[in-house]
Amino acid sequence: MFINIGYIVLPVLCSVLAVLSAMSSWLKTLKHSALILSKFSLGKMATCKTSRERIKEVADLTEYHETAACLADLVRQDGAGSWPPRANHTHSTWPAALRPYKEIYHEMAPLLAAVNISLDDDVNRQRVTHFRSRFQQLLSERVNLGEVTQLLEAADAGRWDVFPRDVYNAFYSCIAWCRHAYRWGTIPAVKVAQLEKTVSLPPELTTPWTSLQSHFGLSSDAGNMMANLVLNFAAPPSGEYVYRINTGLPEEVTASEESFARVAHDMEALALPVYCDVVGAIVSFARGDLPACLARVRAVAAQLRPVLGSYYEKVHDGKIARSVWLSRVQGFYAWGAGREDPVSGKWEVFDGLSGNQVLLFQVLDAFLGMEPYLTREVLERNVPRLQREFCAAVGRHAFRKLLGDEGVEGRIREEMAEIVKRLRLFRSAHRTRAKFYLTVPAPERLPMTAGKSLLKADMEQSMQFLDQFMLSRLQQTV
Repeated sequence: MFINIGYIVLPVLCSVLAVLSAMSSWLKTLKHSALILSKFSLGKMATCKTSRERIKEVADLTEYHETAACLADLVRQDGAGSWPPRANHTHSTWPAALRPYKEIYHEMAPLLAAVNISLDDDVNRQRVTHFRSRFQQLLSERVNLGEVTQLLEAADAGRWDVFPRDVYNAFYSCIAWCRHAYRWGTIPAVKVAQLEKTVSLPPELTTPWTSLQSHFGLSSDAGNMMANLVLNFAAPPSGEYVYRINTGLPEEVTASEESFARVAHDMEALALPVYCDVVGAIVSFARGDLPACLARVRAVAAQLRPVLGSYYEKVHDGKIARSVWLSRVQGFYAWGAGREDPVSGKWEVFDGLSGNQVLLFQVLDAFLGMEPYLTREVLERNVPRLQREFCAAVGRHAFRKLLGDEGVEGRIREEMAEIVKRLRLFRSAHRTRAKFYLTVPAPERLPMTAGKSLLKADMEQSMQFLDQFMLSRLQQTV
């Protein structure tokens, strides 16, 4: 009897053990799969509260989607590991060969802005000539261009231990300031400088610029939003505004200048969660997780409120005085000079800074499936290569046109519509505020914007020309 029971119990025990073993193996597989899926986990990414954590989560997605890889590369390389990009302006940390540039800045900055605006062309021409001559003399006497070139070559070779990325970013901003200061020779920008077809800059400003622009994949003689504004702030905790235009002038002028500079920087600082959620939405849609995609798109729409709110909070007469902005601030960021292209032989004129270069708006347009506002030529001149690549990747995976009208897809479409609504509201407000600031009389100069250089013969015609550009983009935002 006991033997018979053994014949019965033993097979049962063996079966139970086999089942338990199979369950154990299945649980291990499930756990492994969960670990993989956790990299895409909405909850994990959505609850990130620090920039470092957000960046880490995007980095974990790089092997799964090109949008994540592009954003991670942008942050790691151009951002020096953070976003907005970190720029180390601490003088003592710079390689010795670069320090004369910042020392020269401190000597030249007080000479740039004129206390009293002159309408006399001869007086203005003399002032521009004197400024440039002094600048060129200091550069020639103090900068060892050979040593500077060696540092730039080290960076090109990936020797970031010799020339750290955050110092590289700060130096880029310094050279951008120096070039714009030399280009204009005085602030406000005046007619005699505006009418110059070309400006010969000293080799101490051209050699580094050629290398720096090549590194960022750019071809313009002029600065850009990243070099002149976003990188022109010290890394936290100080966050100090560094290279100034109107040194020594009344507080209304200097405060307006800094507030304007902070618009682009602060918007970019607040935009990182938007970029991360754009990537998260695209990844979620690609793997068919529509609820997670919905949450991501909803997060993008919600985060636009504080990001765009930082613009609304600064761009008004109380923060940026209308009476001083056009003459004392805006002109410095223009360029409007050119040179002959060595390959084609054509004369190229370079424009300066434009709000259309801001990464946030390019990413949003791409995410919504809109065509880029800027031409390929303008993008390659003024928008860093890694930013262009990130936007292009987002555009390739834009899914708005693939959405249906019902169920979760319909709800995602509604959230996309909310993003469009907020973007349209911003572009409408920007159009109104641009007119408010650009219509202030500036008799010392010809009608000009930073992004479009010289305009029509009179301000009324110029405003019609500019308004058409802004209206066109507003109408395309649907």
